[in-house]
Amino acid sequence: MVTVTPDPRRWWALAALVASMLTLGFDMTILNVALPTMAADLGATTGQQQWMADSYIVVFAALMLPAGLLGDRFGRRRMLIAGLGIFLAGSLVGALAGDVNWVIAARAVMGVGAALVTPLALSVLPSLFGADERTKAVGIISTASALGLPLGPIIGGWLLNHYWWGSVFLINVPMAAIGIAACVFLLPETSDPASPKVDTVSTACTALGLGALVYAIIEAPDRGWGDPLVLALFAASAALLTALVLRERRSARPMLDMTLLGHRGFLLNTVAATLVMFVLSGLLFVLPQYLQAVRGNDALGTGIRLLPMIGGLTVAAKGAPAAAQRFGARATVSAGLVVLAFAAFLGSRTTVHSGYGFTALWLSVTGLGFGFALVPAMSGALATLPRDRAGSGSGLLMTLRQVGGAIGIALLGSLLAGAFRDRLDVAGLPAGAADTARDSVVAAHIVAVRAHSPRLAASADGAYVHGMGLVLLVCGAAALVSALLAAAFLPNAPVAAKAPQDAPPMAGAVADAGQ
Repeated sequence: MVTVTPDPRRWWALAALVASMLTLGFDMTILNVALPTMAADLGATTGQQQWMADSYIVVFAALMLPAGLLGDRFGRRRMLIAGLGIFLAGSLVGALAGDVNWVIAARAVMGVGAALVTPLALSVLPSLFGADERTKAVGIISTASALGLPLGPIIGGWLLNHYWWGSVFLINVPMAAIGIAACVFLLPETSDPASPKVDTVSTACTALGLGALVYAIIEAPDRGWGDPLVLALFAASAALLTALVLRERRSARPMLDMTLLGHRGFLLNTVAATLVMFVLSGLLFVLPQYLQAVRGNDALGTGIRLLPMIGGLTVAAKGAPAAAQRFGARATVSAGLVVLAFAAFLGSRTTVHSGYGFTALWLSVTGLGFGFALVPAMSGALATLPRDRAGSGSGLLMTLRQVGGAIGIALLGSLLAGAFRDRLDVAGLPAGAADTARDSVVAAHIVAVRAHSPRLAASADGAYVHGMGLVLLVCGAAALVSALLAAAFLPNAPVAAKAPQDAPPMAGAVADAGQ
């Protein structure tokens, strides 16, 4: 067995990765809290709000595979720095945007940067840490992302209370700059020049296929699921994604490594992580609008009221590695998903008159379930990756996770929009005002104020809470099915206390670029 000396800078390097992931976690929740304010100021419909969230996620998901390969070939630190720079530029565009379309475009540019940062931040872990330290490192990075979640809504809420909505984009600039500096001074360069080349055709199939799928899901409630355009988009998405899989299976050095999906441990852990993100993304899309439009909180108050979920997530991120080592990944992930399902079912009982204490309760339980399900699933998937496929394998893992998030926002957001539109009572309103009120709960409240109609405002609140309840029921069912699948099929080997002797060396094995 070859003895490999761990890289002495590995914990400092992890600090650089934490700074990078903190930036992305920070941005995620700022946007969720800002959406109701932006919807009011920009006149954005529910569909446009979905695109403000999904333009980022679709680009993110489509480009993570080639981003992982770029890092493998040309240097992971170099690509991390480039990604943070692009993210910074997109944030500047968002801050200066004057309408919804420019905001959507800015979010897409930010998605390009995030696609470079996320898989590469994970892909360097197997090169820096052995099996005995990797789970702890994954937990630290997960906690870093979690720490960005409460900071985002609280600072973003304060900014929205004092400045224009573009300030929630502008705050990313110093955060990204700190991440760039941390990578420059703390992160050693790692690469694998022998990794496969980026396949332009496969990248285009991924981006267009996912884009068509998300667009179809978002447009379906307005146009109808049988609308020719919607059906054509679904067909185009299926054709493009099928072509992607067939092309990659024929490639000698595929960008999408299908052999990884044939590995039971990688596949099932990735599926579990993807379904968790489906549930969480849908939840984070619907909840801020409930807290602001229905409960009447301002942006800062909404951010503060999200803290119970973040508290549960932080506790779980710290406790999940120990639980996985003692009870095994299958038991830990399954239990986390059951807890997540319970939280969603409990949340579906929320009414217009429910107090915040009830919301805080199920939010706390949500955070616990999310953390106990996601951290060991991510660690288990990463542990199966050979070192020479760390970038592309991490990219595949994160791509599928983000696809789950994008579909969660699109599908659950569309379910919410349809339920809201069907329940909203617009009797007596002029046709134009009625159409505007149906766009979103924020728009309905604006119309209610202008029309001096407390009845419309009450109807909007009831319709939104009804739609949110349906979304949470779907989330709970998805989490429960995922728990059953994990309990039946997920490998249950405990997390190793130390690296097995026949495992490839994982720490300190890649030369620095400067040598």
